[in-house]
This record gives sequence, structure tokens and C-alpha cells, in this order.
Amino acid sequence: MTRPREPEEFGPRPEYEDARPKAAAPPAPTPPAGRRFWRRRGVRIGAVATLLTLAGLAILWLVWTETGTHGMLLGGGLALLPVPLLIAGFLWLDRVAPGPWRYRIFAFAWGAFAATLVAMLANTFAARWIATGLPTASSREADLWGMAVVAPVVEESAKAAAILLLFLFRRHYFAGLVDGLVLAGIIGTGFAFTENILYLGRAYEENQTFGDSGPLATVTVTFVARIVFSPFAHPLFTAMAGIGFGLAATTVARQRLRRVLLPVAGLLLAIAMHALWNGSAVMNGYAFLGAYAFVMAPVFGLLVWLAVWSRGGKLRTIRAQLPVYAQAGWLVPAEPVALSSLRIRKIARSLARHAHGDEARRAVADYERAATTLALLRAQATQGRPAKDYAAREQALLARMWQNKPIAQPALTRAAFTTNPPRPTPWPPPPATTSPPHPPPA
Repeated sequence: MTRPREPEEFGPRPEYEDARPKAAAPPAPTPPAGRRFWRRRGVRIGAVATLLTLAGLAILWLVWTETGTHGMLLGGGLALLPVPLLIAGFLWLDRVAPGPWRYRIFAFAWGAFAATLVAMLANTFAARWIATGLPTASSREADLWGMAVVAPVVEESAKAAAILLLFLFRRHYFAGLVDGLVLAGIIGTGFAFTENILYLGRAYEENQTFGDSGPLATVTVTFVARIVFSPFAHPLFTAMAGIGFGLAATTVARQRLRRVLLPVAGLLLAIAMHALWNGSAVMNGYAFLGAYAFVMAPVFGLLVWLAVWSRGGKLRTIRAQLPVYAQAGWLVPAEPVALSSLRIRKIARSLARHAHGDEARRAVADYERAATTLALLRAQATQGRPAKDYAAREQALLARMWQNKPIAQPALTRAAFTTNPPRPTPWPPPPATTSPPHPPPA
């Protein structure tokens, strides 16, 4: 294996004055001991993991009491089927600038445990309140109130709470619409997974109670309705709120009203779509099919198109923002084009792996991620909404790229010329387009 060259062998690092702080910042005041304790990363991660674990145990017990052991196991196996496909779709959208895995795990766990626990407790309380507050209401009216009014508000608010937490405390994760959509979709997938276990487990218990095991058994109908035809329902609802937060992250600091109204509008749209979906299911089969064909399916298709278009916007941003670093000497001229193509990036990782092994492939992947984050960070600054620690983060990303430069830069350059080689100069030269001069008279 060829030893990668040290960064010093490339000569001194390029100077880029615009990215460097003009003066050293004063030292930050030392926080009290208690605040220092809670600011530790391990303490925060442990606290969040503990809360989600307790919520998971609580929801596991509640589902078991509703469905029994056999119903929970059957429901869990069937509810798991669409999860890998949905998660893979959202990760595909997030390929350009993938977020940290800890945020994705947090999103799925919040949807599967915390949000469903809040929803189950709130919906149970609401059902009792409707039974006592509306004693003259029929069972259909009570179901309509519970499913079309209470459940959408409670469930979508509980799911959007996780997006709000990351938006407030991890703002750098949000670079645009795609980030909010992916995060919301994973939350909705986790919520749908646990809810499907509950519905399928209940259906199994109903079949066992009434001895119904024919082709139209309750389990079969529930499976077809929730797993086959509408596995994207909850991710689609929550995606509306995620889009609102993603658009809010693109606003400048002075647009405070817009930054508040966009997430609220997204949440209201999520609640409205959820209410329409649940209400149509309560009314009759024709209303359900109409809502599915004329609302859910078109909105889902529009959302897919919007997500793909926004992902392409990230690639265009990379191509537009990185040339300034090439001019400053940090990149070679071919890299902005190479880094703005997912195909070239994949070829570069493959070339590095074949030449130097998996460690080199990881180095190229880390270089690509750092360059993508750098381009998006600079785009925010040029649009009038720079991060507070812009200079420090930019220098950290450049230093991270510099460490991986000996492996990543040759791989990306070779991949760029392999994919789109320069056109050779034709030989012999083509004939002149102008007519030759007239011969001198005899």
C-alpha cells in the first residue's frame, strides 16, 4: 500500500484572508460548574437516550396490553416491512449532504417511542372526554371527533416537537428544504411503525376472538390498507412541517416573522392533511378512495418532485460556491465540477478503494462531505444569513479537507477526467473556413 503523502509535501497551505478572523476573539467566560456539566456531549446524549429508552419501554408495555404477545409479534413483523424502503428513500434524498447518524437515530426513536407515547395517552384521554362531554353523540360522531380532530392535532404536534428541538439547538443541521423533509420523513416512519404494530396486533386479536380467518380477515384488510397502499401517509403528513422548518432555516436574521410563520404553516398543513385522511376513513369507502386518489397520491408525487429538485439545487450550489476556493489554491480547477456530481464522487471513492483500500475510500468520502458542507456554509453567508461561527467553521472544514487532500484530490481529478475527458485537438488541423487568397495575375 502506497504511503499517502503528508500535507506538508504539498507546500504551505493557501492563504484565504476572507475566511480568517481579523482579530482573536476574547476568551469566553467560564460557565458555572452546573452548566459545564450539562454542556458535556456525553451527558446530553445519555439524558436523551435515557428518556427515549423509558418512552420505548412504556410504549412497548402499552402495545402489549392492547394486543397481547402474539399480536405484538405478528404486528411488529408486518409493520417492519415498509420501514427499510422508506428509510432508504429518505437517505437517498440526503446523499448530497448527509446529516449525522445520531440525528437520524434520534428522529426515528422519537417518532417510534416518544411521539407515539404522547399520542396514545392524549388520544385515550380525548376519547374519555368525548364520551363524557358528548354523551348524546353517536359512535360514528365520536370517532369522527377523535380521529379527524383530536388525533391529527396531537400526533402532528408530537412529531413536530423533535424537528423544533433540532431546529433550535442544532440549527447548522438545517441547510434547506431537503434537510427538514428528510428529518420529518424519518420521524413519520418511526411513528407509523409503532402505530402499525398496534393496529395489526388489534386486528389479530379481533380475528382470534371472532374466529375470522378468511381472505377478508381483519388482519388482511389492515395490512393492505396500511402497509401496501399507504405506508407513506405519516411521513407525508410530517414532511409538511419539516418543509416549513427547512424553509425557515433559509431566511435571514431580520425575517423573524417569516421564520416563525413558515413552521406554523407547515404544521397546520400537516394537521389538515391528517384530518382529511382520517375523516375520509371514518365516513365511507368512497370518501377514502377519493382522498387517496385526488389528494394523497398527487401531493406525494409533488413532494417527491420537490425533494429531487431541491437535492439538485444543493449540487448546483456546490458548483457555484467552490470555485472561489479553487482560485485561492485550496482546490484544483476540476474539483468544483467533480464534487457537484454524485456519479463522479462515487467513482472517486471506488478509485481510492481499489488503489489504497477502505481507509482511502473513507478519506475521500470525508473530503466530499466537508467540501459539501463548506459550499452550503458559504452559500448561507452570500445569501445574507451567515452562521455566527462562520470563520471558525470554515477554517475547520478547510483543515479537514487538507488532511485528506493527498488521497481525495487525485481520485476526484481522475474521476472527473474519466467521466468527462477533455476533447483532443484534431490533427491535422481542419481546413480554413475562409477562401484562400486569389493567385497573383500572370
